[in-house]
Amino acid sequence: MTVDKNWLDKLPKVELHLHLEGSLEPELMFELAQRNAITLPFDTVEQVRQAYSFSNLQDFLDIYYQGANVLLVEQDFYDLTWAYLQKCHEQNVVHVEPFFDPQTHTDRGVAFETVLNGISRALDDARLQFGISSQLIMCFLRHLSEEAAFATLAQAEPFLDKIIGVGLDSSERGQPPEKFSRVFAKARELGLLTVAHAGEEGPADYIWTAIDDLKVSRIDHGVRASEDASLMSYLIEHRVPLTVCPLSNTRLCVFEEMSQHTILKMLEQGVCVTVNSDDPAYFGGYMTENFVALAESLNMTEQQAIRLLKNSVEASLASEQRKQQILEMIALLPADERG
Repeated sequence: MTVDKNWLDKLPKVELHLHLEGSLEPELMFELAQRNAITLPFDTVEQVRQAYSFSNLQDFLDIYYQGANVLLVEQDFYDLTWAYLQKCHEQNVVHVEPFFDPQTHTDRGVAFETVLNGISRALDDARLQFGISSQLIMCFLRHLSEEAAFATLAQAEPFLDKIIGVGLDSSERGQPPEKFSRVFAKARELGLLTVAHAGEEGPADYIWTAIDDLKVSRIDHGVRASEDASLMSYLIEHRVPLTVCPLSNTRLCVFEEMSQHTILKMLEQGVCVTVNSDDPAYFGGYMTENFVALAESLNMTEQQAIRLLKNSVEASLASEQRKQQILEMIALLPADERG
């Protein structure tokens, strides 16, 4: 490994692609299940971890939605979010833009307000206690209907002061972004920014559609962009950010092993790629672990790590003032480590 792990741990980091429901560690899952009198299909934490072996995105989603069933009341969503933010504090993540999936919960009878209030309280507390800034993004589940997405957007309207944008996640194959073009247009009318998962398991064409139809600020994942030379040229020219999730990509077999990952190649080509953890409880690591994986398997240098971080600052939805504050944190690093 060419970069020291302790240095990577201390590096001020920004996370742009994190599903709060995907940060539900098995220990907390059991704690909430007991608190809410819910029976899990597992007897031990170890059994849960053994189940975290996936051959594709759908394998993961099946257990992901099962785990979310333990989240019922506002305190559950607070505890979920707070546990993630404590991990961020430990790893010097200074700004986060987490996703949440309201449909995963409202379809179970949990009120939208219950979900949002628990998450928001934790984000507010982290800002006060840890100095972690944040912006919250609400995602639509793409395997559900356009009608269901419109209903979710309507539920969100009274709370738009707590939500900066909308995204699109869940199973990608056979669910093109244009399915939600009208919903995203309505979201933009309401003043919301837009992002979307595209080009993970779905084709590079989905990235084009997300850009052209959904008018996204950035692409979540996007690793299959390398299959389309004209798309790569567009991404480079227009600085369209890709929120890449290395450990997730290998756990879901997008790449067979980390040494095959293209993130650093895209970085050197001039793409605005960023590092993120996606669903860290399921994929083996949070931000530091993702950076360490790149150092171990791809010989990432300190200069490349800094460039990836600067890309994250550029791609974030933080205020210009906050972006400058984070860049100043980077500037305090020794000169040979600033990139």
